[in-house]
Amino acid sequence: MSDDRERVFDPGLQPERTALAWQRTALALAGGSVVIMRILPGVIGGAALALGFAGLALALGVLAGSHLRYRRQHRALTSGEPGVLRSGWPVAALTAATLFVGVLCLLFVLLRA
Repeated sequence: MSDDRERVFDPGLQPERTALAWQRTALALAGGSVVIMRILPGVIGGAALALGFAGLALALGVLAGSHLRYRRQHRALTSGEPGVLRSGWPVAALTAATLFVGVLCLLFVLLRA
């Protein structure tokens, strides 16, 4: 008898692909944060380090949240019990962070000109 944790619910592996996409997003956030900490301290000073560490914390949060969400979703799908995960907080948080970084970049460009 196979373990429910390893049983695949969807032959197309859609939940697994979604989890991998969130992991790539977390990796991109971490990479961008490291670039911010490497390049921007000469331009904006210590604020670049604070922004970089905040980005790394966000990346870890996205990674942990995606793992927990995948496990909950997999458990709900393989248990046979009706239950749809409708929480949109990961998308909302990532959208807010992207908007924040975009506004910071716009301010940087406008103030340097």
